[in-house]
Amino acid sequence: MASVQSLTASVHQRLATALTAALPEAAGADPLLRRSDRADYQANGILALAKKAKANPRELATQVVAQVVAGDLIRDVEVSGPGFLNITLTDRAITETLAARAADPEGRLGVPFAEHPGTTVIDYAQPNVAKEMHVGHLRSAVIGDAVVKLLEFTGESVVRRHHIGDWGTQFGMLIQYLDEHPHELDHKAGGISGEEAMSNLDRLYKAARRLFDSDEEFKTRARRRVVDLQAGEPRTLAMWQKFVDESKIYFFSVFEKLDMEVRDADIVGESGYNDMLHETCRLLEESGVAVRSEGALCVFFDDIKGPDGNPVPLIVQKSDGGFGYAATDLSAIRDRVFNLKATTLLYVVDARQALHFRMVFETARRAGWLNDDVTAQQLAFGTVLGKDGKPFKTREGETVKLQDLLDEAVERASAVVREKAQDLSEQEIAERGTPVGIGAVKYADLSTSASRDYKFDLDQMVSLNGDTSVYLQYAYARIQSILRKAGEVRPSAHPELDLSDAERALGLHADQFAETVAEAAREYAPHKLAAYLYQLASLYTSFYDKCPVLKAETPAQVENRLFLCDITARTLHEGMALLGIRTPAKL
Repeated sequence: MASVQSLTASVHQRLATALTAALPEAAGADPLLRRSDRADYQANGILALAKKAKANPRELATQVVAQVVAGDLIRDVEVSGPGFLNITLTDRAITETLAARAADPEGRLGVPFAEHPGTTVIDYAQPNVAKEMHVGHLRSAVIGDAVVKLLEFTGESVVRRHHIGDWGTQFGMLIQYLDEHPHELDHKAGGISGEEAMSNLDRLYKAARRLFDSDEEFKTRARRRVVDLQAGEPRTLAMWQKFVDESKIYFFSVFEKLDMEVRDADIVGESGYNDMLHETCRLLEESGVAVRSEGALCVFFDDIKGPDGNPVPLIVQKSDGGFGYAATDLSAIRDRVFNLKATTLLYVVDARQALHFRMVFETARRAGWLNDDVTAQQLAFGTVLGKDGKPFKTREGETVKLQDLLDEAVERASAVVREKAQDLSEQEIAERGTPVGIGAVKYADLSTSASRDYKFDLDQMVSLNGDTSVYLQYAYARIQSILRKAGEVRPSAHPELDLSDAERALGLHADQFAETVAEAAREYAPHKLAAYLYQLASLYTSFYDKCPVLKAETPAQVENRLFLCDITARTLHEGMALLGIRTPAKL
């Protein structure tokens, strides 16, 4: 089925045609159409056109109105103020357009595919081997997952990449420590869970770090062990592989709790580019993009300076021959561009790494790996703050473990479910509390622009009131309850019926779903979809309060209002799914 033209697009088309007829030199001009609280839409573009044509804006607006072909779409166009146009649609147009969306056999609600899809490699959810995931890992995972879903839904070919920290000095340090303190590896009889194994590794890592920082002889032995690891010495490599395998089991358990699909094939950590590092350096040096400085291979930038005013270089290879993050990231770009055939590289990474990525991308551009056909962008995200507005920590000042935080969210959400429906069993409460709690955490993140910091407040997140996922999930569940109570009466659109103000407002907003999804995907902005869905749920609440559904005046009105309920529910369900949040049929 072809995509359904939105009401906004239809009105835009009629106005653009009328503008050209009234002022031929304005062909292709934008009427600047937007939703309005004075009518359904307001067009503001005539003022600028009149100024350019040295015409009276109000007279030009009147000429444009005379050229508008209203048809079944437009009920009224009036000139307002100095030359604005206020446009009101017919009730029939609203209902018929929604009916066309509802009839989409692919279940896409008429959302079109992007005109020129490409291949995006998205780098997100990057935990570190042998370290427990904490609240800082939340945003990359949740934002990245939503962007993947949005891009795939609009037709983009998406390659997921989880660039886990699985290589470098810390592993030489950890392996050497374990070699010297084998009794500290606490493997209980009968096996332990992934979470326990990870907690064990995390404890060992911290102990190794303390020794590495305080004992120069141990530091030397640990660095020798890094050389063994990079050379593929069998015993060292086997110990490293065991750390990676145990860490992955733990990662999968956390991602599963987050209701995210992470596939093993998508995990390509720092070690995955190890064989490319020397060639990356050779290519950069031979092309003159990188130069040797005090033994290190560096890339310099005139416009990037440190606090002392001197240029800050990107160090690709250290003077001792070791490689830093830059070499790995540049090798990853080569792999993603030339092997995966990416047209866009997207990095969902903490805003504090902005300088690093700016230098890496510029280096790749100078080398010719990025160009007009292949672009790279960091989708930088802000910090998760506590209620006090400071970076989120435990009372002891430790970083909050992600697993603990998710467990507490589910616990709080289950308490809300228990209070709301007191006839449920504990199992039913748990079944409903899990999607509510996890959804609450995700939505709080996704409803904030990625670049902004946000406060982590579980009490607010699981509230039934305000801009929360629980509010949206409750609106969906309420609609499902109405549809169940309707029995054999089915939702059915009746374009011949007049609509109330609340019905019109809900219908007009429901029709904007396709444009919102396209915009959120194009701009990598899940928060725009979240804002749209909250507004949809709010308009539905107003409709529910003002418009009896099952007790409407006529059978046709009952069916039409059930239809408005149904299209709202389907839009909420699809929109929330694109954010990675479930919509339970009962709450």
